[in-house]
Amino acid sequence: MKYLWNEFVRNPIWFYLLIVNLYTFGLMGYDKRQAIRHKWRVPEANLLFISGIGGGAGGLLASHLFHHKTRKQKFLIAFVIGIVVDCLLILFYH
Repeated sequence: MKYLWNEFVRNPIWFYLLIVNLYTFGLMGYDKRQAIRHKWRVPEANLLFISGIGGGAGGLLASHLFHHKTRKQKFLIAFVIGIVVDCLLILFYH
């Protein structure tokens, strides 16, 4: 556990990746809940943007776990782009 904390402190990119993926996961779960209740939804542009800037892994996990946005090809593309961004950030800043 101490090693993980040292990595977070030494390299804030890990903190960013954790936060953006958790946020994307939560946002997808919230949007699915709102869809079930027929209430106000999170705009697709917001979901796509947050997925594309590094939240791809969280979005992909949420998509499969909540069965949400699984038929929309643009979300799969945004998730893949987000995962590539994650990998590039790790590669260049770790």
